[in-house]
Amino acid sequence: MINSYASLDDAGVAIAAARAGADVVRNMYGQRLTRIDKGAGDFATAADVEAEGTILGVIRSARPDDAVLGEEGGQQGVAEAVRQWLVDPLCGTLNYAVGNMLVAVNVALRDGAAAVADPFSGEVFFTDGETAWVRHDGTDVQLVPTSATQLVDVNLDPPFPSTPGFRAVDLLAHPGFVERFRPRVVSTTLALAWVAAGKRAAYVTDGGDLSGSVHFAAGIALCQAAGCVVTGIDGAPIGQAGRGLVVAADAETHGLLMSMIRSRS
Repeated sequence: MINSYASLDDAGVAIAAARAGADVVRNMYGQRLTRIDKGAGDFATAADVEAEGTILGVIRSARPDDAVLGEEGGQQGVAEAVRQWLVDPLCGTLNYAVGNMLVAVNVALRDGAAAVADPFSGEVFFTDGETAWVRHDGTDVQLVPTSATQLVDVNLDPPFPSTPGFRAVDLLAHPGFVERFRPRVVSTTLALAWVAAGKRAAYVTDGGDLSGSVHFAAGIALCQAAGCVVTGIDGAPIGQAGRGLVVAADAETHGLLMSMIRSRS
């Protein structure tokens, strides 16, 4: 069965790896898990480590010559490799550790296929790099972004490298934001998949260049393939001068958010 991974295309590998990690996360949910301190209030659990090991097993079986950058295990293979997988085995560790199911498993081939798996809903959001889909109960449905919900997820996790020029908490208090949108606050890139799927109007976070981040790469790939507007918080393209992230279902929503962000800068 493991050898069958080699016959999958890159999107299939991303899906299989994300699903395998999600199975581990779901099966270990509710257990008393050892915490591994990373400093500055951050930590991993035994579930993070085991899920990453399982994901890497799938990738190695399918693409043994590819490099991997894992949230827990770091760089494996040549860092400058043409083909590199970015793996976040449990995005939302704090949620998970306190019994909250708002988590995701992220697997992305840099500049290629990607998958975000929700361990508890059973949904797998994925892209081949050109189109984006969600798979649930054996059925694939193409993702169609929409701002109809008017819900905007804002990441308030530190650090805040753009302070005092931009602080996400200030955006929540902007009169225009309160008038037009309703905030939702999460700390997992599952929210990016929700923007691609039309469950959220937008997502905003501070940060540096997030295009190569194990936390964000899969979600960014999904949103770009789905047709979302994706930039840094300064409006610059992702992966160039962009810092942080503003992902919107449409140009109007993106423009409104950018005008509010700039007014706070």
